[in-house]
Amino acid sequence: MPVKNRFAELMPEITEWRRDLHEHPEILFETHRTSAMVADKLRAFGCDEVATGIGRTGVVGIIKGKSNTSGRTIGLRADMDALPILEDTGLPYASKTPGAMHACGHDGHTAMLLGAAKYLSETRNFDGTVAVIFQPAEEGGGGGKEMVDDGMMERWKIEEVYGMHNWPGVPTGKFAIRSGPFFAAADQFDIYVTGKGGHAAKPQETIDTTVVASQIVLALQTIASRNADPVKQVVVSVTSFETASKAYNVIPETVHLKGTVRTLDPAIQDMAEQRLKEIAEGAAAMMGGAARVDYRRGYPVMVNSDAQTEFAADVARAVAGDCAEAPLVMGGEDFAFMSNARPGAYILVGNGDTANVHHPKYNFNDEAIPAGCSWWAEIVERRLPAA
Repeated sequence: MPVKNRFAELMPEITEWRRDLHEHPEILFETHRTSAMVADKLRAFGCDEVATGIGRTGVVGIIKGKSNTSGRTIGLRADMDALPILEDTGLPYASKTPGAMHACGHDGHTAMLLGAAKYLSETRNFDGTVAVIFQPAEEGGGGGKEMVDDGMMERWKIEEVYGMHNWPGVPTGKFAIRSGPFFAAADQFDIYVTGKGGHAAKPQETIDTTVVASQIVLALQTIASRNADPVKQVVVSVTSFETASKAYNVIPETVHLKGTVRTLDPAIQDMAEQRLKEIAEGAAAMMGGAARVDYRRGYPVMVNSDAQTEFAADVARAVAGDCAEAPLVMGGEDFAFMSNARPGAYILVGNGDTANVHHPKYNFNDEAIPAGCSWWAEIVERRLPAA
């Protein structure tokens, strides 16, 4: 079965929704306009229930099938938030909000799930219930956790959950997925280095925090090269190095380092956290200074359940003809909170040869809409076959 004809008919309308969302991006939990638009459309489609304010600004629509002998509910999730990026696409529907941009395609995810919700509300050719989940704050805010903590799974008795993300570099409308660990755990750290400041011409009278912090930055790379099993993935990146001085002739009293740790294995995550603290504190002490580490666990590893992944890949093959094996991704994805709460699967849909996500020239490829909508609809109709 290729893409559903109904989505070819709906494509101009879904594209219009997507471009409107692109034009009005909202950050983290501040998705007030987006959430209101989603809720209004779900009501207009005839959803049996539309709940707002789930996980602060999340929206859940409930669609009941023609029958419910299965008694089952499955969830379909899309993210709604944008990024704090200044857009540089020159598109006629470019962001009207300075410093905010849909640079990850969440506008496309939201529009595609709305399209699937419209179709499912029209046809109801399934036995059971569908929860269409529209989540805020995927980009660092943990909106998925907020919705789960708000009791979403229990309230609607959701048994399984499925998500999707567009992927530049994969042919438009094609799919890729993998079972098991897929997206990495994403942790953050701050390291505060303290020494003794002074005049740059008299370094012997100081404890040079710039040198201390530089040693820490280099030594942290041994976590991957000398502490981790070579077949286990770990990335330690220092992304900010800020001293207390902006002068040319001052050795600063303090340095502040920021960074991220990405892992796909809980044991490696534990090891990386422990070694990061030991290395920072030890390197600073060795040179007469001190280091204080603030390490924060972020999104957990996103794991695709085996049975749900196999099913999701079968549906993708039915829609697009094939489904590739996706690579491991060291980026984080807070769908992990939902797939930790219930069995689930997360799939990539091709965005074609476009700028990469999180780039100021990125744009979601509207040509992927029919395939994405069809995959979500087929997930429902195959998982909850009509009685």
